[in-house]
Amino acid sequence: MKKKQIQKKKRKQVRTRNWTDAHETAFSHDRARHRRAQTAISDAAVELNSLPTDFVTNALVISHSKKWAFVLKDGEEELCLIDERLKESNATLLAPGDRVFVEREAEKWFVRGVGPRLTRLSRPGHEHDRLDEQVFAANIDYLVVVAAAADPPFRTGLVDRYLIAAEVGGVTPIICVNKMDLVEEEPPSLKDYEALGFLVIRTSCETGAGLVELRTALRGKLSILSGHSGVGKSTLLNVLDEDLEVHTQEVSGVSHRGRHTTTASRLYELEGDIRIIDTPGIRALGVWGITPTEVAWFFPDLAALGENCHFRNCSHTHEPDCAVTEALDKGELTPWRYDSYLRIRLSMEEDQDGPFGDKYSRKSSDY
Repeated sequence: MKKKQIQKKKRKQVRTRNWTDAHETAFSHDRARHRRAQTAISDAAVELNSLPTDFVTNALVISHSKKWAFVLKDGEEELCLIDERLKESNATLLAPGDRVFVEREAEKWFVRGVGPRLTRLSRPGHEHDRLDEQVFAANIDYLVVVAAAADPPFRTGLVDRYLIAAEVGGVTPIICVNKMDLVEEEPPSLKDYEALGFLVIRTSCETGAGLVELRTALRGKLSILSGHSGVGKSTLLNVLDEDLEVHTQEVSGVSHRGRHTTTASRLYELEGDIRIIDTPGIRALGVWGITPTEVAWFFPDLAALGENCHFRNCSHTHEPDCAVTEALDKGELTPWRYDSYLRIRLSMEEDQDGPFGDKYSRKSSDY
């Protein structure tokens, strides 16, 4: 009896995927489907890149949130949506003082372009922030570093950090020492700052001392008030223009620290052609954009002495034949200035081994 022969099924020929020569049909025989997909991608790409690139700014940012911005346009304050296609780089997308391009569409205003920043005040972003640089204000003429003569006590450390931030951002600093009515003798370091060429204005919102000088300095300029909480920034604004009525709080009687009154930076237009950006009080200011070896360049007195050091890269901490430490020993350099330099440099050196390298310092002591 003959055995029945079992016929094997023929295997279907596997289509060879020719990735090089047939990339258009390697995934599917439906070429029309691919053509439709390519057309859709092209349209999306065109839409994504449709933001204006050649524009003239026509508004000024007053304040902003993540999705909204208040701008000054043609003398009127307008609420604008921030176009979602505007992307942040490593720095804050918008800040008070930014010059922007806005368009009206379907009864709404949109921010669709940000002009270049000529000057800025900034600090490093917080450790877990997605941005490297937090910008407080842009295109400002003056940084008014507001400190209190007392309650809270005057601290040179934060003032020096602000002076560095001002020079890095291309801004002219003014040191405003408020609450002078609370002390019989002014902080001795004020004379040192004046000897270095910094403008120091002594004010009192209680007696009115120094307010005329402050108004004169700020007239016709865009400035920013910044400093510790509780030093009287908001009170200064209310005194400079009584129509503002900015909310204020007393300094804590327990910690002698200020309580945060201003919660977000905002630009105000004051009488007498004065424009001021008020900022929330801070207790620490990291230094953005410089390395530890560059800190001494931002101390004019140390930088001048450092030109006579034996070593070009002298850190002014341990090297022999250091003109800075020799001047300190002879009493030719004020000790508190040298101490302030050491503290800032040390904080940056400690930060150097962190995840962000030595581009800037996120730390600063409240001193």
